[in-house]
Amino acid sequence: MTKQDTFTHDPVTFDIIQNGIQAVADEMFVAQVKTSMSAIIYEVLDLSTSILDAKGEIAASGAGIPAFIGVLDKAIHGILQKFPLDDIRPGDLFATNDPYYGGVSHLNDMVLASPVFSEGRLVAWVANIAHWNDVGGMVPGSMSSDATEIFQEGVRIPAVKLFDRGEENKAVFDILYVNTRLPDYLRGDLWAGIAGLRIGERRVLEIIEKYGTDIFEAAIADFMDFGETRARAALKTLPEGTYSFEEEQDSGQIHKVEITISKDEFLVDLTDNPAQAGSSNSSREGTEIAVQLAFKSFTDPDAPGNGGFFRPLTVKTTPGTIFHVQEPGALGYYSEVEIRLFDMLLRALAHHFPGVVPAGNFASICGTVVGGPHPDTGRHYTIVEPQVGGWGAWQGNDGPSGQFSGFHGETFNCPAEVAEARYGLTVDQVALNPELGGEGQWRGGKGIDVHYRVRADNNFLSVGYTRSRIPPWGVNGGRDGSCNYVEVLRTDGSSERHAFATNVEVNTDDVIRVVTGNGGGFGDPAKRSAEDLARDIRDEYLTPERAREVYGHQG
Repeated sequence: MTKQDTFTHDPVTFDIIQNGIQAVADEMFVAQVKTSMSAIIYEVLDLSTSILDAKGEIAASGAGIPAFIGVLDKAIHGILQKFPLDDIRPGDLFATNDPYYGGVSHLNDMVLASPVFSEGRLVAWVANIAHWNDVGGMVPGSMSSDATEIFQEGVRIPAVKLFDRGEENKAVFDILYVNTRLPDYLRGDLWAGIAGLRIGERRVLEIIEKYGTDIFEAAIADFMDFGETRARAALKTLPEGTYSFEEEQDSGQIHKVEITISKDEFLVDLTDNPAQAGSSNSSREGTEIAVQLAFKSFTDPDAPGNGGFFRPLTVKTTPGTIFHVQEPGALGYYSEVEIRLFDMLLRALAHHFPGVVPAGNFASICGTVVGGPHPDTGRHYTIVEPQVGGWGAWQGNDGPSGQFSGFHGETFNCPAEVAEARYGLTVDQVALNPELGGEGQWRGGKGIDVHYRVRADNNFLSVGYTRSRIPPWGVNGGRDGSCNYVEVLRTDGSSERHAFATNVEVNTDDVIRVVTGNGGGFGDPAKRSAEDLARDIRDEYLTPERAREVYGHQG
């Protein structure tokens, strides 16, 4: 009897392999973090890694941004559409950042992917994605709210081979290096991504060597089926029906969704939505990711988020709308479209299924780009930061403070010490947001109030914040939270407030004040306990005077 016969359909062996590929995805993640040049990767962890099956379905994922995990299967699908199977060989390594060629998000996010071969056949893929600080385009940082087409946003890499059968395609590397204002950082981040893929391929082949190709493939297929089983079991617990919802956005536009739940399908219809415009658009694939995240959060958060889990999910869109941009539409601020959709879906489900979802959260990436000549070296720098904010309260619990949105996931803010050491800024203040908003029997979590002082002239600021006009919603009598915005405090005493802005000039000793929203409250503020109010005052979330004003007693 062969080793393969012994282990065929052995659930213990399958479980070992399934956990093994998860460990591989995590090791890929750590390798890329440890070797990257840019703080947005090695501090913020703005990246993701995955092991995928031969067809490009996600089998296992590393840590990082949930919205990135869902990119990688769609990127492999794009590669497979462009390259016939007989043109994909051992030693190949593909790159794509173009949303119209499998890149999914925007040009700053580079996907790298390698096929894994065993016994002469394609059996898996290893892939990663990371945000690069600058890939050219009309503005430093490559994200402009003024862009109207993708040609203005940077260099487009349309699913091409960086390595062909192990041989470096130097022309593509040269194109990448010359189309950035930060060539050293791009080079370092690129090779960190390549290193992550190489270690991932090596580890997958070690698993295959131990258990055999057929058993490896069977274990992956079994894991996909398990994901589907969990999703369908969760669907059967939900009441069938059609649930509609619409929500006004900061721009005044109305976003609409219709959700139809049956025992076999979870259908999300987004066909009736505004036309694409500017740089706030999402690819069709990006829209699917936002829906996938909401679907999993609502149905079975603990199930494996592999390709099988999403088989019962169907998404409908209309080409030419913000949720299904058509070429050459711009996508620089795609993230704000997708996070607004993710947030709206959760709110729609909260509306129709009370008690399942907390009050609203600050729900924005709050992308903040600052750069210019470094005051010490004169060399160009660019800092790209997402921001943390307040989450909504729910019955029995205050909302968490200073967290990334659920869309942005397992990531971190850049420490003040790193920002000051690596970039031309001084961090004057890192504090929680003292503004009113989110009061309730259980209060919303606090956003942040961070001050960056500029140290040189001719610097720039670009931002893309939503929930800047309409705050996170309160529940059961809890007050709405507060809004996200950036305020520039000038040395002459003047100030201006921004939500979306590109290349705002900032000079020596101007202060960039980043303010993110407090989450919505839950329950009547008058019912907040004296003990909780006393803790709020002690922790400086609240002054005694504000407690009397808002809650009616001091605590």
